[in-house]
Amino acid sequence: MAAEYGTSPATSSKAYWDELTTAFTAAHPGRKVEVTLYPWADVDREVTRLVKEGNAPDVALMGAYSDFAAQGRLYAASELLSVKAEANFLPPLAEAGSIGNTLYGLPFVASSRLLFYNETLFDKAGAKPPKTWEELEDAAKALKKEDVLFPYALPLGPEEAHAEALIWELSNGGGYAGTSGGYNIASEQNTQTFRWIKDNLVAPGLTGPVPPAELNRQDAFTAFLRGQVGMLNGYPSLLHEARAKGMKVGTLSMPVSDTLNDGQPLPSAGVADWMMAFKRDDNRQLVGAFLEFVYEDKNLGEFAGRYHLLPSTVSASQSSKAAAADPSGAQFLNALRNAELYPVNEPSWLQVSDTIKRNIGKAVAPSADPKAVLEGIAREVHDMAKQT
Repeated sequence: MAAEYGTSPATSSKAYWDELTTAFTAAHPGRKVEVTLYPWADVDREVTRLVKEGNAPDVALMGAYSDFAAQGRLYAASELLSVKAEANFLPPLAEAGSIGNTLYGLPFVASSRLLFYNETLFDKAGAKPPKTWEELEDAAKALKKEDVLFPYALPLGPEEAHAEALIWELSNGGGYAGTSGGYNIASEQNTQTFRWIKDNLVAPGLTGPVPPAELNRQDAFTAFLRGQVGMLNGYPSLLHEARAKGMKVGTLSMPVSDTLNDGQPLPSAGVADWMMAFKRDDNRQLVGAFLEFVYEDKNLGEFAGRYHLLPSTVSASQSSKAAAADPSGAQFLNALRNAELYPVNEPSWLQVSDTIKRNIGKAVAPSADPKAVLEGIAREVHDMAKQT
């Protein structure tokens, strides 16, 4: 069972899986692979339902793995893959896919986030690409004077608010994860971050006409492709779409808080999707052979290239045609090598991420106290973690 990455019948993942499974079964006569695709909105729920019914798939490709690993339902990578294949995953992804020192979530494709800016709007406004929060604020003010609808698009709506929030938190030395496991949602750094966003971007009207808590990622991306956004955080496929439309787009690392002046590079935000293998009678050998095949450079690179994502292995990254041909592709790959991912190895992460998505945008509302909002989320998260 796998998530559907395409957005139309023409771009459906079905064509990829049909080709891959045909090649695999040709090399393994008498074996059959059936791939069922579900929309991203449904795949986690469908796999969870089947697991509860005692009818887990052999392999699933979805957004989280740790709750199944905590239940003892998954094979470790060492039970499935050769030593060479297991050691080939990019280190930040392998770390996120591990509980303790055991790899259960096999990273499949990934993306890192960079700040995109519309070069045409920047030139018109006389703005400079920002390296610090203060410079980002200055650029947003210049863009607003030129009547840019969204000087900085801040999508903290429920679609993917946890990504935008993490990008900002990391740029101030914060994040979701505690130093010794668990969560640290309401840290002093995170509180400072949301207070700064509220006071310096939202209150002066630099984030556009839609309240951040109501602005979803896809709506922000659509506005960017219309030329209505000066700056926003994006990933490789959006850059591909923008350039296909003839837009001049610059990319750079997320600007950092002006209080961080030690010169140390901060991690970017990374996102990965996870392949996992469920324990079923007599399936380990065949599942292992299938996953070895999936993670061959040619096959993994083909999927990543189709959807303008980043492959999860060292060797496939090195042979990525997109990175070789496009400096921005290399920039995304470099960011991924230093990325911090969601704390997906926490069994409660699926529930926690949903809570963050629904509530984090309230921290920058005009009447909000960011500290109180973050502490409220932290209390909910604490209760979820205890129950899990």
